[in-house]
Amino acid sequence: MSVVIRLQRTGKPKQAYYRVVAIERSRGSTGRPIEVLGSYNPRGETINKKLVVRQDRYEVWRKNGALPSVTVEKLMQQIQKSPAALKAQTVEPKP
Repeated sequence: MSVVIRLQRTGKPKQAYYRVVAIERSRGSTGRPIEVLGSYNPRGETINKKLVVRQDRYEVWRKNGALPSVTVEKLMQQIQKSPAALKAQTVEPKP
């Protein structure tokens, strides 16, 4: 089983919204993912409003051999460059 991390398109026509998912390579673009890792809204104003990813789960999948798509890899690099986005990602949710 080869797992990849890629974007899965949802939303209305002409109003794209994406999920960041861990999914088997052989499944189609609308196939059922193994796990939803976050979301990407290309219409957001800043990178921390555009991309919300559970960093810990992303790293677990990467360590287990999942390969990110080129687009996901570029988005993750943008988050790592942005200190405000990184700070927003590390905030723990309230129970």
